[in-house]
Amino acid sequence: MTSDEDERLERAILDLLGRRRPDASVCPSEVARSVHHGSGDGWRLLMEPTRAAARRLSRAGLVEITQGGEPVDPTTARGPIRIRRTR
Repeated sequence: MTSDEDERLERAILDLLGRRRPDASVCPSEVARSVHHGSGDGWRLLMEPTRAAARRLSRAGLVEITQGGEPVDPTTARGPIRIRRTR
């Protein structure tokens, strides 16, 4: 079962991708910033939950997680990632 925050992050990923070209991607920090309410860098606390939301959406076949423009295994990806629609 997912929490309200998990659902907000998943929706934010899909909403942001829906506003982009079909081949575009989003950065997890952009998603975290869009969900964070408040000032300062509190959005940083949402970075790992955002990556987890992207992994769930990837398992569901809705998005791909990429590094260097290439799909990567979301369970082993380390470092900066991008999120895009499944191709």
